[in-house]
Amino acid sequence: MILLGLNIDHCATLRQARYRDAGTTTGGPVEPDPVTFALLSERAGADGITVHLREDRRHIQDRDVWRLRECIGTRLNLEMACTPEMTAFALKLKPEFVCVVPENRQEITTEGGLDVVGNRDRVRACVDAMNAAGIKASLFIDPDEPQIELSAKLGAPFVELHTGAYATAFHGPRRAAEFQRLRLGAVRAHDLGLTVNAGHGINYVNIAEVRTLPHLHELNIGHSIVSRAVFTGIDEAVREMKARMRG
Repeated sequence: MILLGLNIDHCATLRQARYRDAGTTTGGPVEPDPVTFALLSERAGADGITVHLREDRRHIQDRDVWRLRECIGTRLNLEMACTPEMTAFALKLKPEFVCVVPENRQEITTEGGLDVVGNRDRVRACVDAMNAAGIKASLFIDPDEPQIELSAKLGAPFVELHTGAYATAFHGPRRAAEFQRLRLGAVRAHDLGLTVNAGHGINYVNIAEVRTLPHLHELNIGHSIVSRAVFTGIDEAVREMKARMRG
């Protein structure tokens, strides 16, 4: 059974579109509340809640993360940049999981995998700190062998394979090649003892193929479920994705 980690960032995006200067994250006219979204998602079957606390705080805010840590009944996965500031925040928060991701202020959403090879020392320091604190660390990487091999050498117990290139190519001629990259990456990561997650750009259509990747433990999906929930409600959106994940 593949687990569903539900990323609620874009519920907060909707709130921030109107209430970014409100001085509060919930209460009064401020809506929607991403924490309520998370609790309803859990009730519908989500296996965990994922949030990305970005440096520029464009959607999720610090108070959202602390409320989630106190309120949710599953587990919290904090996506974070590989910086000393975010490492210190995670050590104070103590989520069950962190996923170390690249971060670019100009991008709308994360557009590629973490360059573990090019940032070896920084990534090692972050992974070592998480391991020492009992927080399970995942590295969000492209399905390339050097990145996968170094992730294992640095002691990360998980990798999350970046499915964005595959999702972008889904209706084009590179779909098969991108899927093969993911398949080979999943096999290599598993062979090295890494637990394999995947995420980015997964939706209700491409999930039929994504779910066939070998050794998948968890998929982190956000935008597509939040978008579907606008039309069907949270319960139906989560249940439908879970059903498609099971095939």
